[in-house]
Amino acid sequence: MELFSMTARDPHSRARAGVLQTAHGPVETPIFMPVGTRGTVKALSPEELQQHRAQIILGNTYHLYLLPGHELIARRGGLHTFMRWNGPILTDSGGFQVFSLIYGSIADEIKGRRPAHPETMPNMVQVTEDAVIFRSYIDGSEHVFTPERSIEVQHGIGADVILCFDELPPFRAGYDYTAQSLERTHRWERRCLDYHHRIYPPEQYADTVPPQALFGIVHGGVFPELRQQSAEYLCELPFDGLCIGGSLGNSKEQMYEVVAATTPHMPDSKARHLLGVGDPDDLVEHIAHGIDMFDCVAPTPPRSARYRLGARP
Repeated sequence: MELFSMTARDPHSRARAGVLQTAHGPVETPIFMPVGTRGTVKALSPEELQQHRAQIILGNTYHLYLLPGHELIARRGGLHTFMRWNGPILTDSGGFQVFSLIYGSIADEIKGRRPAHPETMPNMVQVTEDAVIFRSYIDGSEHVFTPERSIEVQHGIGADVILCFDELPPFRAGYDYTAQSLERTHRWERRCLDYHHRIYPPEQYADTVPPQALFGIVHGGVFPELRQQSAEYLCELPFDGLCIGGSLGNSKEQMYEVVAATTPHMPDSKARHLLGVGDPDDLVEHIAHGIDMFDCVAPTPPRSARYRLGARP
C-alpha cells in the first residue's frame, strides 16, 4: 500500500500538497512537526499542541533510548501513551546525535566550536562497518548501535514513522570520504529495511497501513552527483518515504542548491522529509522544491522562543 498520495500540485514550481497515512491517522502535507526530543515538546502540553493544530511530532531515539529507555516506554504502552499524545509520531534513528559526539553539530563545525566534553569523555564514538560504539553522555556507559538495533529500539518506542540508521560525515568531509560514507549508509539502510520487514512482513500490509512506516535517508553531502546516486539507489528499495539528511552546506544558499538538485531524483509517490530544517523562509523555499515534511527544534524553548526569566513573552 502506498502511504502517500498527492492531492494538488503547483503548476509553477515543484510544490505539492498531499496526505501521508499513518497508524494514528492521516497527516496533511506540507507539514512542520514540532520536536519533542525526550517525549515532550518543551513548554507545550499535548492539549496545547492540538490547539495549535500540530499534526505530527518528532521524538529522538538516542535520548529516549538512554533515558528512560525504550523497554520502559514499550511496557507503558509505547510513546503515544507515555506522553499522552494520540496523533502520529516520527522518530529519528539516533545517528545524528551519536555522530555529533564526534564532530559536534554541523552548526558547531561551521562556527569552529568543538563537540561537548572532548576532554572529560574521550573516545566517545567508534565507527565500524557493522556498528557504532558510543558512550552515554549521562554516565559514560558503553552502547552499541547496529542498524538492526536502531530499528529494534524504534520498534519499542512505537512511533508511526521511523528512520534508517545512517552515518553523518563531518561537515568538512571531502568527496572521497563522503562517497565512502554514502556506500556504508546504503548498506546500513538495506539492513534496516530487511530487519523492519521481519517485524512487519510487507505481504501482511499490502492493503492496510502498517503499525510503523520506514523512511530511507538520502545522503551525499554537498555533491549533486552523490545526492543523485543516493536518491536513485533508495528509490529502488521498498521504503515508505524518503528523507534528505547529512550536510547541506554552510549557507542557506548552498542548502537551497543541494535540496533543489536532490528532489528531482526522488519519486512523486513517496513523502519527502527534510531533516532538521524549520526557519520560516526555509520552509517556503523548500516547499517550492517539493519537500513535504520538516522538523526543527528552533521554534521551541530554549531556542528561538526563549525569553529571559521575568521578561514578558
